[in-house]
Parts: sequence; C-alpha cells; structure tokens
Amino acid sequence: MSVPDKQSGGVPPSSTPNAAPNTNPMPAMSPFAAHFQEQRERKKNMLMRHIDRISLSSKLVACTIAVLLIGVSVISFSIRALVNNYMLQKTDTQLSSQSQLVVNNIDLLSKNDSSGPNSYFLQIQYTDGTKDKEGNPLVVTPLMPQMQDGIVSVPILPTYGDTNGITLGQAFTTQAVAKQIITVQSDSADSQNDPANGNSNSSDTITKVLANPTANANHAAIVTARAPWRILPVTFQQNGKDRAVVYIGLSLADQIDTVNTLTRYCIVVGIAVVLLGGSLSTLIIQHTMTPLKRIEKTAAKIAAGDLSQRIPSAPENTEVGSLAASLNSMLTRIESSFHEQEETTDKMKRFVSDASHELRTPLAAIHGYAELYKMQRDMPGALERADESIEHIERSSQRMTVLVEDLLSLARLDEGRGIDMTGTVKLSSLVTDAVDDLHALDPDRAVRRMQISLEPARDLNHPAEFSLAEGDWPEVVLSGDASRLRQVVTNIVGNIHRYTPADSPAEAALGVMPAAIDPRQLARMPASDASMRRFIDAAEVGASMQTGYRYAVLRFVDHGPGVPPESRSKIFERFYTADPSRAREKGGTGLGMAIAQSVVKAHHGFICATGTDGGGLTFTVVLPIEQIAAPEPKRSTGKTKDAKQKTSWFSSERKTQATQPKA
Repeated sequence: MSVPDKQSGGVPPSSTPNAAPNTNPMPAMSPFAAHFQEQRERKKNMLMRHIDRISLSSKLVACTIAVLLIGVSVISFSIRALVNNYMLQKTDTQLSSQSQLVVNNIDLLSKNDSSGPNSYFLQIQYTDGTKDKEGNPLVVTPLMPQMQDGIVSVPILPTYGDTNGITLGQAFTTQAVAKQIITVQSDSADSQNDPANGNSNSSDTITKVLANPTANANHAAIVTARAPWRILPVTFQQNGKDRAVVYIGLSLADQIDTVNTLTRYCIVVGIAVVLLGGSLSTLIIQHTMTPLKRIEKTAAKIAAGDLSQRIPSAPENTEVGSLAASLNSMLTRIESSFHEQEETTDKMKRFVSDASHELRTPLAAIHGYAELYKMQRDMPGALERADESIEHIERSSQRMTVLVEDLLSLARLDEGRGIDMTGTVKLSSLVTDAVDDLHALDPDRAVRRMQISLEPARDLNHPAEFSLAEGDWPEVVLSGDASRLRQVVTNIVGNIHRYTPADSPAEAALGVMPAAIDPRQLARMPASDASMRRFIDAAEVGASMQTGYRYAVLRFVDHGPGVPPESRSKIFERFYTADPSRAREKGGTGLGMAIAQSVVKAHHGFICATGTDGGGLTFTVVLPIEQIAAPEPKRSTGKTKDAKQKTSWFSSERKTQATQPKA
C-alpha cells in the first residue's frame, strides 16, 4: 500500500510532476443568481430612466431641498448634543460644589425639607457595620424630592454600599422609578374614632410608599419622576473613618425638558428654513432656467429654417450669458456660411448656364455652316461658298477657344494655380504698354497720363479723396506675376475700347501711397464704393502716421456711357455683360473682369468700379508693394540711417510662412 507524500499535499501517485497546476477557476454562476443579478440590473436601469425623465430644474430643486434638510438635521443634532453636554457638565459641577455642604448638613436636611435644597436626592448606605432592624446594612434616605400627589423619583442605585461598577467622586447617570407616598389611618385610629365608643381622635396616621403610583395620580408628575438622575457617589467620613457611601443626585428632568423643547424649536425652524429655501431656490432656478428655455425655443426656430434668429443677450460674466454669446457668434457664422454657400451655388448654376449658352452659340454656328457646306457642295459656285462657310467656322472656333481659355484661367486661379508670385513687375512699364495699345486700337482717342495722390479731408462734408494731376508716372516695382497683371490692365483697356466711343477721352493714373490696412484684409473686401471709401480712410491714416503698407494705386478713367450704380458690383461676375449683343460683336466673353479680379486678389490687392464725375466708369486697382519699416530708435552716436529698410510684402509673407512649424 502506497502512502501519499506529505509535501505533495496528498496527490495520488498517478499525478505526474509535469501536470498543469490548478488555476482554481471561478465557479459558474447558478441560474438563480444570474436571474437575480439580471433583475437587479433591470431595476437599476429602469430607475435611472425614470430619473433621466425628470427635468433639470426639478432635480436642482430636489437637490437644494435635500441639502437643506441634511444641513438643518446636522445643525439640530449638533445643537442638541452641545446643549446636552453643556447642561450635564453644569449639573456635575453643581453636584461637586454642593456635595460637601450636603454631607455636612445631613441631619438638618433630614429634619426639615424646606430648609435646604429639596431638589437634591441623598442616600446614605452605611459600610461600617451598622445594621437595620432586619439585620441588613443600614440605608438611610434623608432627602427625596416630592412632587405633586406625593410622587417621588427614586434613582436605581447599588445596594448595601456596593461600589462595583462605579467610581467614587465621579458622577454617573442612572434610571429612576416613580413611587408614590400616601398617608393612611392606622387600624387603632379607626377604633378610637368609632362614635359607638365615644372616641373621635383622628391623629394616628401611617405613611406608605407605593411602588406603583395610583391611577388617579398626576401623569405629568409620574413622567417627570421617571426621568434619569445624575448621581455623584462620595465617601462619608466621621472621626477619620469611612462610615458610609453617600449618593447625592439631581434629576435630569428639567435638562431633558429643555433639550426636547430646543429640539422642537430646531425642528420648527428647520422646517421653515427648508420651505423658505425650497421656495427661493425654485424661484431662482426657474428664473435662471428662463434663458435656457429661450435658447431652446430659438434653436427650434432655427431648426425650422429661420437662421436669422438670435438668442437674447445676457451679461457675459454669467454662464448663460457666455453661452448665449458663443451661440450667437456660432449662429452668425453658420448663417453667413449658409448664405455664402447659397450664393456660391447660385453663381455655379449661373456659371454653368452661361457657359453652356456661350459655348452653344459657336457650336451651333459651326454645326450650321457645316450643314450648309454639305448642302451646297454639289451646286455651282460651291467653292466660294465653302470658303465663306470655313471662314465662319474658323471665327466661331476662335471665339470658343478664347472662351475655353478664359474658363481654364479662372479655374486655375480659383485653385491657386497658374500664377507666379516670385517675379518682379515694373508696373509703370506695364501701364505704358497698355496705354500704347489703347492708342493703337483707337487712334482718335485722347489718353492722358496722370499722377494719383491723396487729398486730405477738409471737414466732415469734404472727406479725403483721390486727386489726379498731369505728370510723369513714378517708377513702381513690386513682386508678382507680370503676365497676369498685364492681362488685368489689358482687360480694362479692352473694356474701354469696346464700350466707349472711339473719340471719348480717357485717363490713366498711377501713384504710390501708404495705407493702414493689411493686404489680406484688403483682398477680402467686396468690390463696392464702401470698400473704396474704407481704403481711402486707411490711406489717410497711413499718410499721417506713416504706418501700414505702401500700395501702388492704378486708375483708368473713361467718359463713356458708364454703368448704373446697381450694376457696378456685377461687373466682376462671370459672364456678366452690360450689352450682350455688343459684347459678341466686339469679341467679349464676359469673363475679362472676373479674371482681372481673381488675379488682383491673388496678389492680395483690391479692384473696384466707380462712377466718373460727368459720366463714365473708373476702374481702380490697388496692389501692395511693401510694409513700412518701423522707425529705428536714435543711436547714441547721433548718426541717422540714410534710407529706410524696405522689404517686399510677398517676401516677408514667405519668410513668415517658412518660420511657421509644419503640421
């Protein structure tokens, strides 16, 4: 018989040393436990769903009332405990201070209750061997306060001088029993008072102590008599020997009554505080939630499609005010983006429609002349008519080629391609070539070269304006794409050639001036008279403060029929032509000004069309040259710098972009 090894824990011999150790997997949950856990989770989820259905204001009011209840309860219990401990300490102090006096006057107090503090309880349990009539240690109770109907309160004390469980000189609390002292006549007194014997003496009476008060005794006195006592045990010595243990006590009935009264007052005041706090919190929370309800209503209107709705403002130092300001800012951007999207969609639809219409015309012409050629090629004189058809087809294809090239240029400009900003442009030479081209197209047109400058404001009725004066153009050099800028001035000159009389005069003005406006901000401004006024005001500030950027200002002024004020902003829209029939006759596609605006904006510039005094149209082009360098502080040597350091705006922009960390 094999005995298992003790070190193996009683493993049978068949177990191999290489067996996998027991991992003690968790016991599978019983079906009843799984069902119980599922029911608990279901009830928990149901409770949370019910709580989630409660409104936020109701939750806040409930939480406020709960906090008030907890606070009032804690304060009430704290006050009760503090007052109870304080009064108990005062009672102990009173017992300690009066203990020796009571012991010294035991005989006097036992003879006349009214002569001393009859609210005290005094009991003497002799321990020196003094016995009573029954042979037990003598116990004397000289003081026992008596209440209404002879009700007395007797504290429960150790008997026969036993001090186990108590400490002499240290007060303790004990319960009491209510007893009743009654006076009854003795049997001998009854016989003497019998009239048959002729004796009516009634002075013999007996005092009895009832363990249970009678039914007609005062109930309040009984309740008071059952109140606990505070007892101080001391040693009674006589002739230097311990003769007895003296128990001196004071009833805690008044203290308990005071604490209970204070507790009732605390409860009443607490209820009043909770009701008042709940009412005030309800009003305050409802008033605070009113803006949130307005936000909810505004959001509902916005969801219905009214994007012009805004949340009423509130002080931004509050949470609701900060939320309203943020939401209004967001709604403004959403509305602006939505309108921009609508405008972009409408422009795209018009663009597709106009492009289809413009392309359809030359295609229809090509198709028509091709059909005409097929019909007439077998007829006499077909060769001459074929040449005429081929000529019309060629003109239509050329127009379609120009249109497609313009569309391709616009597409590239929209994508930020097709333009080189690293080149150097001599703007004065470029404008000179454009004026020469206009002379070649219209030899009878008088084109004057003017210098443009800023005339400061004289008063409120005469604001700052651009003024033109005859003179040579300054040499203006800036960074940009020379071919694209040449396309801008060529398109403007082409418009003057197409839409104004050949003998009407024109002016070309060029100048340089500072302006306190950022080129990026300038490029975002719409082509309107208000934007032009804003740039003039910025130029006035820049001229007076010598701050901001230096800009090249180019103006082409014609004195033709002009464009109505309400149509000037549409000039830069794609395929817009004031007179479509004349545009086709002159070879226009309606894309020249759109291309010009895209090129100028790519150079962070500004272009707009305004009316000419006396009739006509004025095109103004503003292009950034460089940023005005801040004046350097004077050196201690007294030498001044001969010239300001000038940097191209585009080169500084490239340096700024190069120093920025890549994402």
